[in-house]
Amino acid sequence: MNIQNAQKQVDDWIQNHGVRYFNELTNMAQLTEEVGEVARIIARRYGEQSEKESDKNKDLGEELADVLFVVLCLANQTEINLQDAFEKKLDIKTKRDHDRHHNNKKLK
Repeated sequence: MNIQNAQKQVDDWIQNHGVRYFNELTNMAQLTEEVGEVARIIARRYGEQSEKESDKNKDLGEELADVLFVVLCLANQTEINLQDAFEKKLDIKTKRDHDRHHNNKKLK
């Protein structure tokens, strides 16, 4: 599946199961909430914080998918072709960062 197909799947889901998209500000708040849930799992499972019993069954993949879903909603409602934007960004990063990362002594 490519990003463009994922955007269409999200739009189809909204049309068939939702009433409408939440407005952009609400979706931005949702995105922040979902990223916070990812951060909590990462901090407790892979970081130095102890993992609470209530967090041990949380699925990191599901939480990342929640983040992706809201990002795709925001792209749809702001008329962004995320496939094109991602490919453009990857090209920029490739040209800009290849030598910089290979020459970064901190990454060796």
